[in-house]
Amino acid sequence: MSNQARVVLGRSDEARACCPDLLTTPLDEGQAVELAKVFKALGDPVRLRLLSLIASRPGGEVCVCDLTPAFDLSQPTISHHLKLLRQAGLIDCERRGTWVYYWLVPETTDHLAGILTRPAGASLPEHPASVG
Repeated sequence: MSNQARVVLGRSDEARACCPDLLTTPLDEGQAVELAKVFKALGDPVRLRLLSLIASRPGGEVCVCDLTPAFDLSQPTISHHLKLLRQAGLIDCERRGTWVYYWLVPETTDHLAGILTRPAGASLPEHPASVG
Protein backbone atom coordinates (compact mmCIF):
# COMPACT_ATOMS: atom_id res chain seq x y z
CA MET A 1 0.00 0.00 0.00
CA SER A 2 1.41 3.42 -0.88
CA ASN A 3 1.69 6.41 1.45
CA GLN A 4 -0.98 8.44 -0.35
CA ALA A 5 -3.05 10.96 1.59
CA ARG A 6 -6.47 9.75 2.67
CA VAL A 7 -9.55 11.41 4.01
CA VAL A 8 -10.38 10.16 7.49
CA LEU A 9 -14.01 10.54 8.44
CA GLY A 10 -14.37 8.02 11.24
CA ARG A 11 -14.69 9.51 14.70
CA SER A 12 -14.49 8.05 18.17
CA ASP A 13 -17.50 7.96 20.48
CA GLU A 14 -16.03 10.90 22.41
CA ALA A 15 -15.73 12.96 19.21
CA ARG A 16 -19.31 12.12 18.27
CA ALA A 17 -20.50 13.27 21.69
CA CYS A 18 -18.69 16.60 21.51
CA CYS A 19 -19.02 17.25 17.78
CA PRO A 20 -22.56 16.82 16.41
CA ASP A 21 -23.04 15.97 12.77
CA LEU A 22 -24.18 17.90 9.70
CA LEU A 23 -27.90 18.00 10.52
CA THR A 24 -27.46 19.17 14.11
CA THR A 25 -24.58 21.65 13.88
CA PRO A 26 -22.96 23.48 10.95
CA LEU A 27 -19.65 22.04 9.79
CA ASP A 28 -16.49 24.00 10.43
CA GLU A 29 -14.21 24.77 7.50
CA GLY A 30 -11.89 21.80 8.03
CA GLN A 31 -14.77 19.34 8.34
CA ALA A 32 -16.34 20.71 5.17
CA VAL A 33 -13.08 20.40 3.21
CA GLU A 34 -12.56 16.77 4.26
CA LEU A 35 -16.18 15.81 3.64
CA ALA A 36 -16.15 17.49 0.22
CA LYS A 37 -13.26 15.22 -0.83
CA VAL A 38 -15.38 12.16 -0.15
CA PHE A 39 -18.45 13.55 -1.90
CA LYS A 40 -16.28 14.57 -4.86
CA ALA A 41 -15.05 10.98 -5.14
CA LEU A 42 -18.68 9.83 -5.14
CA GLY A 43 -19.71 12.49 -7.64
CA ASP A 44 -18.58 10.55 -10.69
CA PRO A 45 -20.86 7.85 -12.21
CA VAL A 46 -17.96 5.46 -12.88
CA ARG A 47 -16.67 5.74 -9.31
CA LEU A 48 -20.18 5.34 -7.92
CA ARG A 49 -20.64 2.17 -9.98
CA LEU A 50 -17.23 0.87 -8.93
CA LEU A 51 -18.10 1.43 -5.27
CA SER A 52 -21.41 -0.36 -5.76
CA LEU A 53 -19.76 -3.30 -7.54
CA ILE A 54 -17.22 -3.63 -4.74
CA ALA A 55 -19.71 -3.20 -1.90
CA SER A 56 -22.26 -5.64 -3.30
CA ARG A 57 -19.79 -8.40 -4.05
CA PRO A 58 -20.43 -11.66 -2.17
CA GLY A 59 -17.53 -12.27 0.18
CA GLY A 60 -16.86 -8.55 0.56
CA GLU A 61 -14.00 -8.18 -1.88
CA VAL A 62 -13.40 -8.20 -5.60
CA CYS A 63 -10.40 -8.57 -7.89
CA VAL A 64 -9.68 -5.69 -10.24
CA CYS A 65 -9.75 -8.29 -13.02
CA ASP A 66 -13.48 -8.68 -12.33
CA LEU A 67 -14.16 -4.92 -12.26
CA THR A 68 -12.54 -3.85 -15.53
CA PRO A 69 -14.83 -5.83 -17.89
CA ALA A 70 -17.91 -4.10 -16.42
CA PHE A 71 -16.85 -0.82 -18.08
CA ASP A 72 -16.06 0.36 -21.57
CA LEU A 73 -12.91 2.04 -20.23
CA SER A 74 -9.22 1.23 -20.28
CA GLN A 75 -7.57 -0.51 -17.36
CA PRO A 76 -5.50 2.61 -16.48
CA THR A 77 -8.70 4.68 -16.33
CA ILE A 78 -10.35 2.14 -14.00
CA SER A 79 -7.19 2.15 -11.85
CA HIS A 80 -7.33 5.94 -11.65
CA HIS A 81 -10.94 5.87 -10.44
CA LEU A 82 -10.10 3.17 -7.88
CA LYS A 83 -7.18 5.27 -6.66
CA LEU A 84 -9.51 8.24 -6.04
CA LEU A 85 -11.96 6.05 -4.13
CA ARG A 86 -9.05 4.74 -2.05
CA GLN A 87 -7.75 8.23 -1.34
CA ALA A 88 -11.23 9.23 -0.18
CA GLY A 89 -11.16 6.35 2.30
CA LEU A 90 -14.14 4.59 0.72
CA ILE A 91 -12.29 1.43 -0.32
CA ASP A 92 -9.04 -0.29 0.48
CA CYS A 93 -6.99 -2.88 -1.36
CA GLU A 94 -4.28 -5.50 -1.21
CA ARG A 95 -2.02 -6.89 -3.90
CA ARG A 96 -2.00 -10.68 -4.13
CA GLY A 97 0.46 -11.82 -6.72
CA THR A 98 -0.49 -10.24 -10.04
CA TRP A 99 -3.91 -8.99 -8.96
CA VAL A 100 -5.21 -6.32 -6.62
CA TYR A 101 -8.29 -7.02 -4.49
CA TYR A 102 -10.60 -4.24 -3.30
CA TRP A 103 -13.12 -4.02 -0.47
CA LEU A 104 -15.40 -1.39 1.03
CA VAL A 105 -14.36 0.52 4.15
CA PRO A 106 -17.65 0.33 6.06
CA GLU A 107 -16.57 2.85 8.70
CA THR A 108 -16.47 5.56 6.05
CA THR A 109 -19.82 4.74 4.48
CA ASP A 110 -21.40 4.33 7.92
CA HIS A 111 -20.07 7.75 8.91
CA LEU A 112 -21.45 9.31 5.71
CA ALA A 113 -24.83 7.78 6.44
CA GLY A 114 -24.65 9.06 10.00
CA ILE A 115 -23.89 12.65 9.12
CA LEU A 116 -26.80 12.74 6.67
CA THR A 117 -29.33 11.17 9.01
CA ARG A 118 -31.51 13.15 11.37
CA PRO A 119 -31.11 12.16 15.02
CA ALA A 120 -33.85 9.82 16.25
CA GLY A 121 -36.92 11.74 17.29
CA ALA A 122 -35.83 15.00 15.64
CA SER A 123 -38.50 16.72 13.62
CA LEU A 124 -37.95 18.52 10.36
CA PRO A 125 -38.11 22.30 10.55
CA GLU A 126 -41.23 23.77 9.05
CA HIS A 127 -40.46 25.30 5.65
CA PRO A 128 -42.02 28.77 5.17
CA ALA A 129 -43.47 27.78 1.78
CA SER A 130 -45.42 24.94 3.40
CA VAL A 131 -47.10 27.18 5.97
CA GLY A 132 -50.43 28.41 4.98
